[in-house]
Amino acid sequence: MSEQTIPESVQFIIDAEGRKTAVILPIGEYEEMLEDLHLGRVARESKNEPRRPFAQVVEEMRSAGEIDV
Repeated sequence: MSEQTIPESVQFIIDAEGRKTAVILPIGEYEEMLEDLHLGRVARESKNEPRRPFAQVVEEMRSAGEIDV
């Protein structure tokens, strides 16, 4: 992440030499970051699992009454 994309709501703790040593995030942004990290981990862990065509999944969900589209 470059400095230009850091939201204004993010704050940094700096040491005596002006080096960033910690970050303060609004709780919502922190929770979004945790969710993104979790989803990335799930994607990596499941990359070698068997796949099914999307149309097959949709049809199975329709048959089970889980969706009505």
